[in-house]
Amino acid sequence: MTVRTETDRVHLARAIEIAERGRGRVSPNPLVGAVIARDGEPVAEGWHDRLGGPHAEREAIAAAGEADLRGATLYVSLEPCCHRGRTPPCTDAIVEAGIGRVVVGSDDPTEKASGRGLGILRDEGIEVEVAGGELAARARLLNQPFRKHARTGRPWVMFKAAMSLDGKVATESGDSKWISGQASRDVAHRWRAELDAVAVGVGTALADDPRLTARLPDVHRQPRRVVFDSTARLPVSWAGDVTSMLLEGGPHLAGAFLDAGEIDELRLFLAPLVLGGRAARATLEGEGAETIADAVRALTVDCETVGDDLLVSARLREW
Repeated sequence: MTVRTETDRVHLARAIEIAERGRGRVSPNPLVGAVIARDGEPVAEGWHDRLGGPHAEREAIAAAGEADLRGATLYVSLEPCCHRGRTPPCTDAIVEAGIGRVVVGSDDPTEKASGRGLGILRDEGIEVEVAGGELAARARLLNQPFRKHARTGRPWVMFKAAMSLDGKVATESGDSKWISGQASRDVAHRWRAELDAVAVGVGTALADDPRLTARLPDVHRQPRRVVFDSTARLPVSWAGDVTSMLLEGGPHLAGAFLDAGEIDELRLFLAPLVLGGRAARATLEGEGAETIADAVRALTVDCETVGDDLLVSARLREW
């Protein structure tokens, strides 16, 4: 369904907007924002700000202070949780506050939720609406890593590369520093800080010994560093699940991920350079598509300038 009024649209859009404030701080939890309104006017808002901290719904209720919330409407970007984890169920807080109506941006695909929270609220006599259309799409896109991991147990993968205008990531000699400008490299460091892990292949690790860290001020956490090594040339130093991963590997590793259908989004920096050369390194290797009909077609493509470079963002899958 679609939200009823323009007022509903505005408040739900605000909930989706403020959910972004938790990016890089709450994983493996989802990003969630909440707005409470009465008679169309906002009363309070909140967002999930840190892992283990209060969820967005509880933050918004607390921010309302002594305001009477009986009969008020709660707008929340994701279905409220109904299970006890690091924090108590948000459905309990909503019922206790006397909220009369809940408008939800998207479902929670985890086994612990998957509509259960909405069912509990309806059983308590609370009116529940789930958005459709553009707002629902925005709410889903907000949490692609969370949604993919909930459904598959695998991380959402963003492949990042810097290339010349003719699609090369390095010269024949292997020189690639630096194809992209400083502004683009700063953006890539922000992505490292926002995602759970950053990954390269063993060849890159042995040749370049990259730090794989987010080197920006005010970084809340560093990504886990992952090296893919099929021959165990590096000792195992960590193992565990991640919900999102920035793939910075070379053409061989990136091609293997593409062939396996495990790249969900491309972020490609095109620098105003032309390298040429038959042996210059291409962005992707692997088996690739045998025919044009077999090619992976992007769902959406967006472009923006970053310094002297052009950033092309292509979403290949939606979860």
